[in-house]
Amino acid sequence: MPKITAPLLESKLRHLPLLHRGKVRDLYAVDDDRLLIVTTDRISAFDVILPTAIAGKGRVLTAISRFWFDRTRNIVPNHLTDDQSLADIIRDRDERALLEGRSLIVKRLKALPVEAVVRGYLIGTGYKDYVATGAVCGITLPKGLPLAARLPEPIFTPATKAAVGDHDENIDFDTTVSLLGRPLAEQVRDTAIKLYQEAAKYALERGIIIADTKFEFGLDDQGTLHLIDEALTPDSSRFWPVDQYKTGISPPSFDKQFVRDWLETLDWDKKTPGPQIPADIVEQTRSRYLEAYRLLTGHHDLEQPNGPTENSSNPLALK
Repeated sequence: MPKITAPLLESKLRHLPLLHRGKVRDLYAVDDDRLLIVTTDRISAFDVILPTAIAGKGRVLTAISRFWFDRTRNIVPNHLTDDQSLADIIRDRDERALLEGRSLIVKRLKALPVEAVVRGYLIGTGYKDYVATGAVCGITLPKGLPLAARLPEPIFTPATKAAVGDHDENIDFDTTVSLLGRPLAEQVRDTAIKLYQEAAKYALERGIIIADTKFEFGLDDQGTLHLIDEALTPDSSRFWPVDQYKTGISPPSFDKQFVRDWLETLDWDKKTPGPQIPADIVEQTRSRYLEAYRLLTGHHDLEQPNGPTENSSNPLALK
């Protein structure tokens, strides 16, 4: 995998049609059956894309996603396809070098209009809802839980998928049923919780608490559910160091919560345009993402392949 160089804010491929630019990922059409996902170094917070990129962030996210896609395929299939390489679809060497380590060739699937959020701890908007109502997305919780408390069981708290610049909206399970139908809604809920439970157990043994995470799913032509987009990354999850965890505070993190916390100190209305991120915040954010990668995979840099290390004390494949 290439070494971290200048940040990539936007990909501009000459020979593939651009279908969509998201908050972080650029999506290109390969053919009728496949897509190319390019993970840039953009960072968003409060649903606003910030003007400063985090060099190497896209490669870290891609490496972590590959790690989890490989280790959760026994739970649910995912959208990765192995029948083409980057060299097969990107002939230009300079473009290919830009994409190495930050791109995925995936199957075209029908994305579901719901973000499958699973919470194992009470934090963020979940805590705000709990303080106001005693519940999160319609799920009543025990009284008196402090900020960052571990929940008795992980809960499924879905959200609608908003367009870039808009805010995702938390919904209850009945609304999810109205969007997907009950059988599919239950399958998404049960699969998301299973993914979270297995990943959280593994990560805990590596020194990371996965407080919550967001999954996205899609269907193939046969109606088979697939895990898509990204998986258990510092962008889609809250990662807390085990040795610094305590309740009553927002714990230190290995994810973009660090940037959110910095933004909260500013006089900013959380609307576009976002503020420039100072160099020290950029570097600390990048270091936290790399530390999450190191702890989860057992690798110390992005040059190493995504596989188990010889001295790993835990089999990486999730059963």
